[in-house]
Amino acid sequence: MPALLTWPKRRPTAGAHEGSVQRGERPDRGTPAAIGRGWLVAALVAWAGYAACVAGFSSSVVERPWGLIAAPCYALAAAAAALWRRRGTDAALALSLAGALAAPLAWLAVRGVQQREVNVIARGAWRLLHHGTPYPSLAMLAHTQNPDAYNPYLPAMEVFALARAIWGNHPLTDPRIWFTVGFAVVFWLALRVTRTPQAWRWTALVAATPVVAFPLAVAGDDVPVIGLICLGLALLTQPPPPAGQDPAGGPGERAAARPVLAGLALGVAAAMKATAWPALLIAAVLVAARDGRRATAGLVAAAAAVLAVLAGPVAAVSPAALADNTIAFPLGLASVKSGAVSPLPGVLLSQTGHAGHLIATALLALAGLAVVASLVVRPPRTVRAATWRIIVALVLMFTLAPSTRFGYYIYPLGLWAWLCVSQPKERGAPPHLEAAEGRIPLCG
Repeated sequence: MPALLTWPKRRPTAGAHEGSVQRGERPDRGTPAAIGRGWLVAALVAWAGYAACVAGFSSSVVERPWGLIAAPCYALAAAAAALWRRRGTDAALALSLAGALAAPLAWLAVRGVQQREVNVIARGAWRLLHHGTPYPSLAMLAHTQNPDAYNPYLPAMEVFALARAIWGNHPLTDPRIWFTVGFAVVFWLALRVTRTPQAWRWTALVAATPVVAFPLAVAGDDVPVIGLICLGLALLTQPPPPAGQDPAGGPGERAAARPVLAGLALGVAAAMKATAWPALLIAAVLVAARDGRRATAGLVAAAAAVLAVLAGPVAAVSPAALADNTIAFPLGLASVKSGAVSPLPGVLLSQTGHAGHLIATALLALAGLAVVASLVVRPPRTVRAATWRIIVALVLMFTLAPSTRFGYYIYPLGLWAWLCVSQPKERGAPPHLEAAEGRIPLCG
């Protein structure tokens, strides 16, 4: 078994979840130090290899700088973790976070280099301020063949670009910086809600991985949506009652309010991007199967209220433009095809012609029906089961959609990472899951 890491010596605080350990002692279970030196070094070496591949093989002026900066920093982090026993983990965490996220993001922001979706969101925020809608009109879209003229994002996404729309192009108004801040805050909250030890260290570690750092540095629009989904799921956890308390007792006022709070978080995510809708649906099924109609009504009402506030005014101003930009365009039904194309089954089928596009759409619809059927036949009753159902649904959706790309798999990977880190304890969960207190690399 790989040697275990330790944090700097600190007097433990009674009742705290941080749980630092004395030198030479076994690290607290559930903390990043308990991952093990060998696992951490292996992960950092793999991340360095991935960044080196991006630097060596990508022709993108946005992606290649990330690889050039991140690869040596990941390698230095691996060396620190391997050679510096007492403080190597903290040093590796600092090096990887700075080298894979902070430094490349600052470099690209100062030079104004970003992927095109950042420009799409920034233009949408400007339109929202000046015209009351982030979407170009149907008349404007009728005379363009540029896919970037469309805005496939829902209105709440424009919040991250309002600073740029108001104060102009400056490094601090770059939407990617606010995507990063938004993700860090909500993911940390998601870990705090599930009482995960050392939540801020786990947040930093997850943000330093290529799965999160790479997208945030070059674009980042999907990452805060993932954070909000994790927060919504975290709020739906029902931890076992304290020792000595009747497990059959009803939930307290705070527990009863959790479905409403989860509905708010998931509603904001759903008002940002349609990729959050499957999570909202499955969360509602979880609450209906586990908590009953009243809790379900609270979750649905909260999510609907958020959507009405954030998207309702825009839908009232330009319903046709909203539908054309956020529904027809992503589904490949607009006159211009989306630029989100990777050689995935749905894209390859749709590229064969009209019949292939119909087949891809039909397969996507069948996959959706299969997911719905599984929810009816065997609804999830724990957050862990619901999260896995969301992961499966998103993998199917991104694989079969006519317009899709590899980057969208950040959603299932991000949810899997949150599940591994938080490992929420819940009432009614199988005993072998309740006993798994340590956070281990393979999430066993």
